[in-house]
Amino acid sequence: MNLKKLLIDFLEYLEIERNVSQLTIRNYKHYLERFLGFLGGQSPSPSEITVEKIREYRLFLSRYVDPKGISLKRITQNYHLIALRSFLKFLIKRGIRVVAPETIELGKAESRSIKFLEREQVERLLNQPETARDKAILETLFSTGLRVSELVKLNRDQINLDRREFGVIGKGRRARVVFLSETAVEWIKKYMEKRDDTYKPLFIRYSGKNPTENDESRRLSARSVQRLVEKYVKKARLPIKITPHGLRHSFATDLLSGGADLRAIQELLGHKNVSTTQIYTHITNPQLKEIHQKFHRR
Repeated sequence: MNLKKLLIDFLEYLEIERNVSQLTIRNYKHYLERFLGFLGGQSPSPSEITVEKIREYRLFLSRYVDPKGISLKRITQNYHLIALRSFLKFLIKRGIRVVAPETIELGKAESRSIKFLEREQVERLLNQPETARDKAILETLFSTGLRVSELVKLNRDQINLDRREFGVIGKGRRARVVFLSETAVEWIKKYMEKRDDTYKPLFIRYSGKNPTENDESRRLSARSVQRLVEKYVKKARLPIKITPHGLRHSFATDLLSGGADLRAIQELLGHKNVSTTQIYTHITNPQLKEIHQKFHRR
């Protein structure tokens, strides 16, 4: 069978059978189309996926440079290989003989240090916003640990400001409840009071107003939130280049430092496995810190 047709079947399988998010499907489509492009030809077949071809593909990814001169990070190369593994598993399920997915080893990724802010640095950042909307965004990010993709999807009617909580559907379509701080609620209310529109999104963009626009066209984008955070990090003159995801890390480390249970933090962050949450124990653990200070006084 033609691999291009099988790729379409695979993406539909992810959507219907596996209930995978649209973002993941889009990424898999991009990674696997790159692989098919590497194979070349109008109608590449499964038989062309050999151990040698995969080795050549790994070299191709390692040496790849885009028109702007930017190469692929090791972790991005691994994402391509993970997508290929999943595709091969699907083909085997369909009774098509291909290379065993487990023969594709992932490259050793660069060690990534988690960037987060100390409590005093968080306060400095939260004091920078110039508008009620921006203040509400930063307070919401830090008090909930939301991913930026989850934040921008919020609608006004899903936030219960009296109970200071709301539900979100996160990564992997997992539902969870998140909680707002009193300060976040205060600033969301101030922001809402300044709004004179009926748009559904909780956070909307200011620029490029057009009377014919609909709810979704007014919704603030994830990239806009990233720029907003970058702007206030610079204004606060913080020593760390923090991102919205860095505020999520700061939320988790702040809870852990305060003695919160790891399982509780897992639930609040929406992690599927506690092993993902455990990474925070390597960067902030009050008990270990106290022991270290006790035995390493100078």
